[in-house]
Amino acid sequence: MEKRLLFIINPNAGRTAIKDSLFEIIMIFSKAGYEVDVYPTKDAGDAERKVIADGSKYDLIVCAGGDGTLENTVSGYMQMGDNKVPLGYIPCGSTNDFARTVKIPTNKIQAAQDIVNGSPKCLDVGQFADKYFIYIASFGVFTEVSYSTDQSLKKVMGHAAYVVEGIKDLANIKAYNIEADFDGKTVSGEFIFGMVTNSLSVGGFRLRGSKHVVLDDGKFDCLLVRKPENATDVQRILMQVLTNNIEDRDEIFFITKASRVVIKSDEEIKWTLDGEFGGAHTEVEIINHQKILKLCLDGEYTLDEADESDESTFAEYGDDFEDGWD
Repeated sequence: MEKRLLFIINPNAGRTAIKDSLFEIIMIFSKAGYEVDVYPTKDAGDAERKVIADGSKYDLIVCAGGDGTLENTVSGYMQMGDNKVPLGYIPCGSTNDFARTVKIPTNKIQAAQDIVNGSPKCLDVGQFADKYFIYIASFGVFTEVSYSTDQSLKKVMGHAAYVVEGIKDLANIKAYNIEADFDGKTVSGEFIFGMVTNSLSVGGFRLRGSKHVVLDDGKFDCLLVRKPENATDVQRILMQVLTNNIEDRDEIFFITKASRVVIKSDEEIKWTLDGEFGGAHTEVEIINHQKILKLCLDGEYTLDEADESDESTFAEYGDDFEDGWD
């Protein structure tokens, strides 16, 4: 009996459009024994709705788009109950942070071949209140850049557009008075940035030295950055965050690992989830669902490889820029 494959496509993702490779990708799936149903998404939440409604009718779900498309598809996947099927991903977005981490090739044909030739690997998924994320939940300086940067600017300037918009944040650094609990370890004070992540790359920047990242251990890597006292502190913070060259003993940074995080604040904080707006909250609970995502990866890939040094550049993973929702 022929297997069924749901192929979810964001038609607006990618300067090098998925439609240029669509026929060849469908043929790869067909030759692998799948009857393929192609579903172009209509808006930013459509993938989630489609997977919830029909995902369990298929043997494999594949989504093609940016990090936002993947996050939306996985949000639907997480609401499938016990009827979860393997998931495949073809990256077509502007930063493709998740693809960098799990080494999914940006060549769309090769990514499709790896899906059918590979095998499901079980990875962690984060829950943020009633939402889900794959690789990062963050707040503070720079975090609004990914979803607030003008789409036309991104298309023309690419990754540089994020940098241009991010520099504007430096003149308006805001600190939040928060109390945070990381698996019972509590910290409080004024912080300008925080992230709960499971990734080697954030916003297209390689987090060098991230050998502690494990994608299936049920733990997030957590970072809080305290309010700087002067311009020198600001410069040091930016350099250390972008290079991941952070010292545990540094009084500016608080870093730890945790499976459950609760953050409370005196005022609403705007959060970003996988590059998309995650809402404004005074209190959030973030939970790690260990090994719940069955993602089809290259048969030669092992989870242990995710923490090794990778000299790939942003250019390799950032050739494509979205025209609409990611």
